[in-house]
Amino acid sequence: MKRHLIRHRLALLIIGVPMLLAALYFTLMSRDRYVSTAVLSVRRAGHDAPSLGGLSMLLSGTAGASVEDTRYLREYLHSLGLMRKLDARLQLRAHFEAARSDVLMRLETGTSQEDMLDYWRQRVEVSLDEVSGLLTLRVQGFDPNFAQLVNQALLAESEAFINDISQRIANEQLAFAKTELSRAAEQLALGQQSMIEFQARHQMLDPLADAQATGARAIELRSRLTRLEADLNAKQAFLNDDAPDILTLKAELAAVRQQIGHETSSATSSKPNANGTLGKLAVEFHGLKTRVSLADGAYKSALVSVEATRIESSRKLKSLVVIEPPTLPEMAEFPRRLYDIATLLLACLMVYATVLLARATIQEHRD
Repeated sequence: MKRHLIRHRLALLIIGVPMLLAALYFTLMSRDRYVSTAVLSVRRAGHDAPSLGGLSMLLSGTAGASVEDTRYLREYLHSLGLMRKLDARLQLRAHFEAARSDVLMRLETGTSQEDMLDYWRQRVEVSLDEVSGLLTLRVQGFDPNFAQLVNQALLAESEAFINDISQRIANEQLAFAKTELSRAAEQLALGQQSMIEFQARHQMLDPLADAQATGARAIELRSRLTRLEADLNAKQAFLNDDAPDILTLKAELAAVRQQIGHETSSATSSKPNANGTLGKLAVEFHGLKTRVSLADGAYKSALVSVEATRIESSRKLKSLVVIEPPTLPEMAEFPRRLYDIATLLLACLMVYATVLLARATIQEHRD
């Protein structure tokens, strides 16, 4: 009889009292909480989208989606700064403190901003599908209209956040392109100035052209020298050395050899007071010309980059796509009274069974 009475008391204490308190709470104290849902995604414009096609794009689910930016947006939606901004605009604290009867789900009066942030994160659920890049936003409120209003405000702030990121990226890219253009223009100007100074110092417009012309003249003179020597040998076979034709040929040969020597000397000689051989000057000028050509190519490339970046910055690089706008709930989603009571009952029964088993074990050891 005593054991039976103790068992009834345990059942009353472990099962009856919690169930009674839960019934009182859910019937008299708890407030309905409505959930407004929105589904959105961050998309990149133009060439930033993955170049997939057909079935691949459908299977991947991320065509044009920027999952990294969506992650940033998820963190922003739970940030302290955004909560304080919406609190000042929508009076979040006043709304969540108004449910005074619901001692478990209300926001305590006078809580710190850190505690309110924890409460806010419990009332705003942000879940990201890593495969599709879709962000689901669920906002709880004690009033359906307020829940939808907060969700709409979050979408507006999300749009501003994405636009700010996009604009900042565009401005940084444009600033970098302009810096590269200025650097390329400076390098081009320095190279052109070096060429001008070189031409003025050596009194040569283009040593490369001069060297090529000298080489062509030397080849022509050697060819002429060969013909004259052939003619001289042919005529010496039947004419005396003092014949007019022989003397004329010898004079021409001497003049051609002298001219060849002069051309060769101007191309290869390096006198103490000279600025350098023509070949050396040609090599130096070729280096200057190559640097100017490279600088000119870099300048043109930078100019094209600036124009392309300016055009790109004039449009939105990223945009917030709202798949499902914030809903206006008609039925309260929380609390789930039957589910919560059933769960509590199951937990109480498990605790009750555990206590009975422990008590029986202790009693057995005593006997």
